[in-house]
Amino acid sequence: MTTRGFSGRRPPRDTSGRVPPGQSATDGFPVLSATPTPYIPMDQWSFTLKVGPKPVMTWTWEQFNALPQTRFTRDIHCVTKWTKLATAWEGVSIDDLLAAAGLAPPTQYTLAHSYGGYSTNVPIEDLIDGKALVALRYDGKPLPPEHGGPARLLVPHLYFWKSAKWVNGLQFTRRDEAGFWELRGYHMYGDPWREQRFSGD
Repeated sequence: MTTRGFSGRRPPRDTSGRVPPGQSATDGFPVLSATPTPYIPMDQWSFTLKVGPKPVMTWTWEQFNALPQTRFTRDIHCVTKWTKLATAWEGVSIDDLLAAAGLAPPTQYTLAHSYGGYSTNVPIEDLIDGKALVALRYDGKPLPPEHGGPARLLVPHLYFWKSAKWVNGLQFTRRDEAGFWELRGYHMYGDPWREQRFSGD
């Protein structure tokens, strides 16, 4: 589904070296979702960290917001060929999330899970060392539901379908398990600079 998004900061005039092959810079923020937008009451929201099927830590909304907050300004790239430059986010880094759980990454792979049944796979090396966060705010405001609020995974160096909307958990897996779009022919990794849109790219 596609609807009009909202505009944030205008991208810098010099975009050289920042827009991957096959992409075009946009001032807007298109809304694309695999499933209808779920609306989650804050008193029912939670985020769970799992190792395989076993939960190791769960946070309520209040507990999650009490974790250290990180600000992130990054370019983002959608598989539908738009790029938005200098987007401003705030949330909990995956590094701080693991530290709060007292957990070192036990496997090389993760699945992000969302309200509504969506999932996507991301290698742990693409989530740690300051590369990713669970975003709670965009452009200084709470993240709107149509853009993944109240919380979405943000992995800006991969195509944006990896930045799962409405995220409610991260699961460590022994192997690289395909998620929603990967099962439907999208690339298992999704590097914009290598144009890894579909399996075989």
